[in-house]
Amino acid sequence: MTFETEQFELVAGEAEKFHELVGRATCVLFDFDGPICRLFAGHSAKSIATDQEEWLAARGLAGVLTEGERSSRDPHWVLSEVAGRHRGSDLVVELEEWLTQQELKAVARAMPTAYADPLIRTWRSVGARLAIVTNNSDRAVRAYLESRYLVGYFAPNIYGRTRDLSLLKPHPYTLNRALSALGAAPDTTLMIGDTPSDHAAALSAGVHFLGYARNEEKAQLLLDAGVPRWGIVRSLETVLRAVRGGAVRGGSGS
Repeated sequence: MTFETEQFELVAGEAEKFHELVGRATCVLFDFDGPICRLFAGHSAKSIATDQEEWLAARGLAGVLTEGERSSRDPHWVLSEVAGRHRGSDLVVELEEWLTQQELKAVARAMPTAYADPLIRTWRSVGARLAIVTNNSDRAVRAYLESRYLVGYFAPNIYGRTRDLSLLKPHPYTLNRALSALGAAPDTTLMIGDTPSDHAAALSAGVHFLGYARNEEKAQLLLDAGVPRWGIVRSLETVLRAVRGGAVRGGSGS
């Protein structure tokens, strides 16, 4: 089945499951790069990973990467793997700061995800509490949100990577921090993410998950990770309509 519309064609009962998933959420945890923006829209994550390798090579450290890491398109995964083998070393501290600087540079050219801004504003306006849980630097997240006048919808609940890189997703650390800070019940909390590691973190934290997939490849990865068809959307407009519809129904019955 192709993924050419906003959502898979849902069979009987699946649309209800989707609307229940969105409608029960009193707290929403957003991943950052993907659901809110494409951070590296002007400079792909693959090119960042290549620059990462060159940065290490320039310091005579190209040998610290395995063959799999050199071919990876995920600079966060590479950072995590290197950190696991060189825990607490200056190399890891410098490599993490280097990646943070790349993320900060990328903010100026980041591409907002369609309908993300109005979805954030609408969800907050109907009373949902919001947080960001991400493997990106919280400094880059704040810089982007400030540029879009959105930081007030999340702050202070912005949870990015720490110096302990073993806590990157799929570890649920950032999700658990958000749940604790918001005083949120997992059963009424929804995470929106775009990767299998986001889904795994949500499962570990006991919260519900909605997958955002901007293309068929990402949709298939989420399906393969066990996300049901009715829990994946191609466009956040689908979610925005559901939130607005829920608000109208709630208001008409009060």
